[in-house]
Amino acid sequence: MAAVRHHVTIKGVKDGLVFLMNEHCEFNALLEELETKLSKTHHKLLSGPLVHVHVKFGKRKVKEADKDKVLELIRRQGNLMVKTVEFEPAELPDRNRLLTLRGMIRSGQTIEETGSVLFLGDINPGGTLRATGDIYVLGALRGTAHAGSDGDETAVIAASYMQPTQLRIAEVVSRPPDEWGVTDTYMEFAYVKDGRMEIDKMSQLHRIRPKNPF
Repeated sequence: MAAVRHHVTIKGVKDGLVFLMNEHCEFNALLEELETKLSKTHHKLLSGPLVHVHVKFGKRKVKEADKDKVLELIRRQGNLMVKTVEFEPAELPDRNRLLTLRGMIRSGQTIEETGSVLFLGDINPGGTLRATGDIYVLGALRGTAHAGSDGDETAVIAASYMQPTQLRIAEVVSRPPDEWGVTDTYMEFAYVKDGRMEIDKMSQLHRIRPKNPF
């Protein structure tokens, strides 16, 4: 029987408690488990005299508002005082690894790769291409493309013909294509700015990538 993988692990240390946050699970699932442990399963352990708490997020990229939600839940427990909040430095995306793929991604097919991907062909509706780095499609992108799948919001998605079912960079999901405001047939790319997906002509990529990413 497989062991249960916890989203939040609470350990006792010499000067208090360490809250280890799973860096791979969905944030809402982490928040839900934290609230359950604080209010139910670990309530007796966490009640009593003042206890210092060290919160460790690992390599998870956490928005300031989400970090505040976690700390507020902990502080709501009257005897818990957050002493430190730690993040491990995230590994830089390996954009030096550019994988070239050819063919067609049909409905129901999903291709996942590490690094950046140059795809020579079409991605049909219902097909998905996912990469931890950038995605460049020399063809029609009508399906789903997910760049920066490990949480890298600096990744981009580009296509010769951009009419996707969905674009996703890290956890940021695109607006519907009819809201992009770009109607020309030039090669376009998607990127994240201030937490929002933006679309621009490929000729403007140098504005956010002043140096050769490869």
